[in-house]
Amino acid sequence: MPAHSTSSGSTTGSTSLPITTEEIFAAHEGGKLSIGVDRPLATKRDLSIAYTPGVAEVSRAIAADPALAQTHTWASRLVAVVSDGTAVLGLGDIGPSASLPVMEGKSALFKTFGGLDSIPIVLNTKNVDEIVETVVRIAPSFGAVNLEDISAPRCFEVERRLIEALDMPVMHDDQHGTAVVVLAALTNAVRVVGKDLAGLKAVIAGAGAAGIAIAEILLASGVDDVVLIDSKGTLHTGREDLAKGTNSMKREFAERTNPRGVAGGIAQALEGADVFIGVSSSKVPEEDIARMAEGAIVFALSNPDPEVAPDVARRHAAVVATGRSDFPNQINNVLAFPGIFRGALDAGARRITPAMKLAAARAIAGLAEDKLSADYIVPSPLDPRVGPAVTAAVAAAVVPGE
Repeated sequence: MPAHSTSSGSTTGSTSLPITTEEIFAAHEGGKLSIGVDRPLATKRDLSIAYTPGVAEVSRAIAADPALAQTHTWASRLVAVVSDGTAVLGLGDIGPSASLPVMEGKSALFKTFGGLDSIPIVLNTKNVDEIVETVVRIAPSFGAVNLEDISAPRCFEVERRLIEALDMPVMHDDQHGTAVVVLAALTNAVRVVGKDLAGLKAVIAGAGAAGIAIAEILLASGVDDVVLIDSKGTLHTGREDLAKGTNSMKREFAERTNPRGVAGGIAQALEGADVFIGVSSSKVPEEDIARMAEGAIVFALSNPDPEVAPDVARRHAAVVATGRSDFPNQINNVLAFPGIFRGALDAGARRITPAMKLAAARAIAGLAEDKLSADYIVPSPLDPRVGPAVTAAVAAAVVPGE
């Protein structure tokens, strides 16, 4: 264990003591998860019912009617949290073992905020074929698959192929969980500044998993002026590297976004923009934020260091959000993914559809309406209303057979 130190970031309020490295390591020692038993095993009769010979009756019934596995095993309530450790938090490609504490944390969030059991599965491969094959082979043990921290552009193919191969909900949370919460926050932010989603000029810094998914959900919500930026500048149809490159997703979004054909970098994109959404490790100079339109909205979501410091952004923007818990307006995936999966499983959904994601975003946004302000555009991740509200909205949006 490293020597004692104090973390640079994390307090949950002005009176909280700094979190020490010793405290963090003590909380993770032995892992954060365990398996519980939901049936009594105190007598011989208990053993005969839960295990042999009684369990054979259930196994024979499932062999004759596989659908019984959904009601007589935990599979229908169990989520596989799958990662290859290639895009972990702000740490990048740290490998499967180093990603396991994060996946355990994800499982803890599933249980706490969605009432769902889940098992972290980290894979010692970066090969798309091997990841897909492995998950397909173990799929009978689960009711849903949450993909986590898989780098772009491989994550798009992994998700697409698993959705096609499996008859169960599959979602890459880094893409869609982020997008849902961003849309919820933006829905309320535009109310605060007196604008409409349809008329926004939105700029997204980062054209990876989260950036692409945010662009997708904004387009689906009626925002038709979206500009995506990667390390080489804005995505537009005139970029030769996109025409010749192997990233088909970026090529597709170069065609679907940037209707004004904005070329250049962040300075050009932010000129007169209403919204900046940062999901990259880039830094945005203050003078570029100052180029934005009146009543600007800035979501600087890179962790632990936002693309622009919140106090700097507030000099020019009406609403500012980050991914951190120590500033107002935390954009946190935990607002979305537990309820999305719980709603999908409760309703027996085979897929997580765009309609279900939009319903989740509306539900999250609705919970903040009663106290809406520039510093309160989404509820707290600890708000006990969030999980049930998202679950109910998602379940209601499920179309039978989907």
